Amino acid sequence: MKKSELRDLYHMMFPDYPDIVTVAQLQNMLGISRHLAYHLINDGRLAGIKIGNSFKIPKVSVIRYVMEQEAQDHAG
Repeated sequence: MKKSELRDLYHMMFPDYPDIVTVAQLQNMLGISRHLAYHLINDGRLAGIKIGNSFKIPKVSVIRYVMEQEAQDHAG
């Protein structure tokens, strides 16, 4: 994905969320369970940074994940 495409998607997708989201916000963004959110982070499918006792996830990582899933759905 080109930087310009990512920049455009960044402004279109999840505009109401901050640049760095919590696991709870990630759950809301993707409509997934807490268990699946942690699974995606721990498996490295979503980039997350552990700060103290909680994970922080860059919104750009969520957008990349969504776009990769969409590409896989269309390819398979």
